[in-house]
Amino acid sequence: MRVLVTGARGQLGADVLHELTRRGHDAMGVDIEEMDITDERAVAKTVQEASPQGVIHCAAWTAVDLAEDNQGAVFAVNAKGAENIAKACKPLGIKMLYVSTDYVFDGQGTKPWEPEDACHPLNVYGQSKREGELAVAKWLEKYFIVRIAWAFGANGANFVQTMLRLGKTRDRLTVVDDQFGTPTYTRDLARLLVDMIQSQAYGVYHATNEGGYVSWHGFAAEIFRQAARFDASYGRVVIAPVSSGAYPTKAKRPHNSRLCKQKLIDHGFSPLPTWQDALSRYLKEIEV
Repeated sequence: MRVLVTGARGQLGADVLHELTRRGHDAMGVDIEEMDITDERAVAKTVQEASPQGVIHCAAWTAVDLAEDNQGAVFAVNAKGAENIAKACKPLGIKMLYVSTDYVFDGQGTKPWEPEDACHPLNVYGQSKREGELAVAKWLEKYFIVRIAWAFGANGANFVQTMLRLGKTRDRLTVVDDQFGTPTYTRDLARLLVDMIQSQAYGVYHATNEGGYVSWHGFAAEIFRQAARFDASYGRVVIAPVSSGAYPTKAKRPHNSRLCKQKLIDHGFSPLPTWQDALSRYLKEIEV
């Protein structure tokens, strides 16, 4: 299968490209240097020339706090960019997979979000990704929207790397304990996305690793517990809980990022491994 991957040098895109190649697919990766997704004509030209059977759209603006002061640029990438790709796919009958986010929800309550639940984003980033979802659904019938949360992988900055970096120089870290979700290892997610693009089970899905819900504080504690197996110095780091109110950020974060993934199973897709197992494999991958 010939598949075009956007954001191919990003955290998720690189793993998707690797997975496609590993399985013997004809994979073509592009990033901003090869295709500016905010340029409708450039997108149409690239998609037409590549003539793929599917597009996995991983390119996105993901700097959540910076998005608050750059609304125009963020919507150009996350919303208009997705629409440009969808419009290019439509006349050629190309299926499209758009990677979205838990930030499309308002983060209230404790019940896991279903794919069909109403979306009320809290911040500019979430709003832009929701607009991207709506654009894809407007232009295409053959589409997948996959919402993920708390992504970590070898090809980009992420929470795990931040914790490990800080743990090298500090004996005590404070991490919020009132925001809950489930981490997503991009290598595991890439396998699912490749399975999905080969199918015709179109629709909106939620996808994270299994292993239960956890707070950022709980995730950090597990990071240092496992990292101590590779480097004993991490075992000395104390992880202190703190409320979101005591750790203000420019963009509001959802307290509830629990995503229900039952729809994956209902449509024949295999659940991802537990996030604890994924973290262990990731720490080996980055050679902590």
